[in-house]
Amino acid sequence: MPNHDSNEPEIDRHATSATTPATTLRSYTPARVALRRTGVSLATTEILDFQLAHAQARDAVHAALDPELLAQRLRYELPSLAAPILTLASAAPNRTTYLRRPDLGRTLTPASAALLHPSPCDIVIVLADGLSATAVERHALPLLAALLPALPPNQTLGPICIATQARVAIADHIGSLLHARLSLILIGERPGLSSPDSLGAYLTWNPAPGRTDADRNCISNIHTAGLDYATAATRIAFYCAEANRLQLTGTALKEITQPQLNP
Repeated sequence: MPNHDSNEPEIDRHATSATTPATTLRSYTPARVALRRTGVSLATTEILDFQLAHAQARDAVHAALDPELLAQRLRYELPSLAAPILTLASAAPNRTTYLRRPDLGRTLTPASAALLHPSPCDIVIVLADGLSATAVERHALPLLAALLPALPPNQTLGPICIATQARVAIADHIGSLLHARLSLILIGERPGLSSPDSLGAYLTWNPAPGRTDADRNCISNIHTAGLDYATAATRIAFYCAEANRLQLTGTALKEITQPQLNP
């Protein structure tokens, strides 16, 4: 039994005064590496942390996006945004079907498709729940606030489309109906055990059904513990400018980086 009358400080079982390779590795990544153990078993705290992360990931996958609320937030938080806002739905009628039939998440319902009339624009932006509505709710609007001023000047912006039960390729269907030159979809990524709210951005030049991942550029891992909004916005704006200059996206479009030289 601990002696509570003692003046000696309580000892933290997990604390260590020496830096070990395990503690060094843990400082570089939120991944589950160098897990603490008690004998041959994992420490209780590690098991509980895993169970919490697993529950958060499951909740993110099954969470429902409220498109009307997101549209209201767009108007309130981005008052300078003049583009109309449309709420659309994929051909997947519910979350269960969406998870089992990825193909249905790539196309719009006939009713949603009828809302889109040809109105040529330089870029159309789609906000989609994907596999984590939580990511869109938390990060799409702050990212847009950083991105819109950074987009190439004189670009015409199509309607902001909020799509539910959506996959990345739904932006191809939306872009083709609008006759957009470039589509940008901000979509919730598949949750991991270290980040249930990671947002991804995918750009496709000349969007049309049948485009593949090789035709897109992706900036992923956008969240508070990952890629920050300002950096993500700068990279997306770069791809937008280069896509317009070269009239392409995908594997042929590379990000320019400056080499780090040792002094």
